[in-house]
Amino acid sequence: MDSADADICREHVAQSDRDRYLSVLYAPEEKRPHLFALYAFNAEVAEITARAREALPGEIRLQWWRDVLTGGDYSGEGVPLANALLTTINEFKLPPFAFEAYLDARIGDLYADPFQDRTELEAYCGQTASATIQLASLVLDPAAARLAAEAAGHGGCAVGIAGLIRLMPLHRARGKCSVPLDLLKAAGLTPQSFLAGDNPVGVASAVDMMATLAREHYGKFAAAASALPTSLRPALLPVALTPAHLGKVKADKPFDEARPLSDLRRQWILMRSAARGW
Repeated sequence: MDSADADICREHVAQSDRDRYLSVLYAPEEKRPHLFALYAFNAEVAEITARAREALPGEIRLQWWRDVLTGGDYSGEGVPLANALLTTINEFKLPPFAFEAYLDARIGDLYADPFQDRTELEAYCGQTASATIQLASLVLDPAAARLAAEAAGHGGCAVGIAGLIRLMPLHRARGKCSVPLDLLKAAGLTPQSFLAGDNPVGVASAVDMMATLAREHYGKFAAAASALPTSLRPALLPVALTPAHLGKVKADKPFDEARPLSDLRRQWILMRSAARGW
């Protein structure tokens, strides 16, 4: 991989995704540029969907990435993040369908349509956060990566749901409700009433159900991850931060921006998990 492209990816992740940036520091040095390339792509797509005020410009940008990733020898037109990701995909033979499914799921971020139920929410997390863990596992240890499927599935759901809870202030400003309709119904709400916040008890109940679901998946992740080889641990480390992130969210004030974790606390949690596991 070109060193300049690798440096740009590393800096992009350092600025946009501190959890994954710090986790990469526990990976073997020769694997780090490839993990940074993968995580820079994830951060870039997340930023595209966050910045888009209308769906069409966002879809055009996501289509550009789809063309890059399915274009065979297409070079990425000199875009460092694209060139680095293509190098990683080719070197580790990462499955193209995983990236296509990832982009398909991310298109939904551009629209206000809610998840129909818990199953649809989990499918979204599986195609995005879980897929990212699985792809990172393929980079770290291709032979052992197949063993990580269960941990990646539950870990991605834990990370993804916690992330949606933390993004509620942004989503509310854009008229988007990330709580599935079945959980809203159980809390006596609709997407409109949730976003209006006129029923604080119902809103807190819906957020609590989301957090409980994230913790449920985290528990299953920890059980599955405990049996995996340590070679895969750097791919799983970002999941270890889920309980701490959830602890920063107040269910009765979900539309207030949650205080971020300090780098010091992140480093302590990651160091403990890297050394002792789950």
